[in-house]
Amino acid sequence: MKITGFKTFMQRVGNRPRLLLRIDTDEGISGWGEAYNHGPDWALVPVLDYLYEQVKGDDPRRVEYVTQKLIRKARFPQGAIGLAAISAVDHALWDIAAKALGVPVYALLGGAVRDRVSVYAGVYSAPDPAQCREITQELNEQYGFTAFKLSPFRGDLHNRRWGLVVKETADYFAGVREACSDAWDFAFDAHAKIFEPYQAIQLGNALAPYQPLFFEEPIRPEYFPAWHRLRAELKVPLATGESLSPNEFLNLLTGSGADIVQPDICVVGGISQMRRIATIAEAHFTTVAPHNPMGPLAVAHNLHFAAACSNFSILEYKLEETTWCPDPYIPVDGHLQLRPDRPGWGIEINEAALGTDDYVHWERQLPVRPDGSLAYC
Repeated sequence: MKITGFKTFMQRVGNRPRLLLRIDTDEGISGWGEAYNHGPDWALVPVLDYLYEQVKGDDPRRVEYVTQKLIRKARFPQGAIGLAAISAVDHALWDIAAKALGVPVYALLGGAVRDRVSVYAGVYSAPDPAQCREITQELNEQYGFTAFKLSPFRGDLHNRRWGLVVKETADYFAGVREACSDAWDFAFDAHAKIFEPYQAIQLGNALAPYQPLFFEEPIRPEYFPAWHRLRAELKVPLATGESLSPNEFLNLLTGSGADIVQPDICVVGGISQMRRIATIAEAHFTTVAPHNPMGPLAVAHNLHFAAACSNFSILEYKLEETTWCPDPYIPVDGHLQLRPDRPGWGIEINEAALGTDDYVHWERQLPVRPDGSLAYC
């Protein structure tokens, strides 16, 4: 079997652009993968065209060989765009290899270590406690969710004294706990908006009395000693990893910088690199809760990884419809069910719906402080 073509499709999931890749072979088997959109979305297309020239004619079933070729031929670190493109390639190769054998992808990863995959619902905002109860109760009734992720910020971080932000967050979580079922878990994602580590410690510890599932990415990811300090001084589980490359997880965990790691399977180089990260995490008694605010194809990638990963804990899940996936994995009783009778990723891709690029422009909004200086998004 030989790789004969790459075909990219710029699509959307909700209000966010998503890039899909189809890899074709001379035996008529095609595989699908997804790349994360970091911002310059269309930059992924020429990168993938470039990568194709390096692997055309290769046997797609030699997944490790082909992905290592792409990583090693780069010579310099690939960066976010390069690794996202390699992620899509890696996923499409696993899909082809599994379809060629007529088995699910997770069967090639050592087989399932669990019967279903636990998910939490990304809410992402900080609705008033009464509204939060309505939102989470509906998600629980429809899909069985018992874990949710909120924002810890109720307003602008920069236009008032920091102590008031901390108090407001603590009061808010207290209100959520009072309004919602005591059986439910709530995580909080600070989206790396805090610069000073001591402020992140103050905010995280203000959540502690109400038992958050985890406190996610309060500061920028680059300086690992700051993460080591955070974990040492926080009284809540600390989670991070969506912005890190594979090798950076070793630096993070060697210094005890996180309780939970959150690599993004469409960012780090695909399942092949994700498994390496999970092994490093397991050696440090750390669980993996993948970052996944994505669509149905990325959900499938994550499900197969999670099915075969012994130190997986819970998967981020965002409820959004697409035109191109008629049979996505949908939560039942707060879990995604495996599909052992379906080869590859276990979902269908409606190629007729992909006939026209369905691109939507999206970019992050950069906050501005009262003095006119730029904050962090």
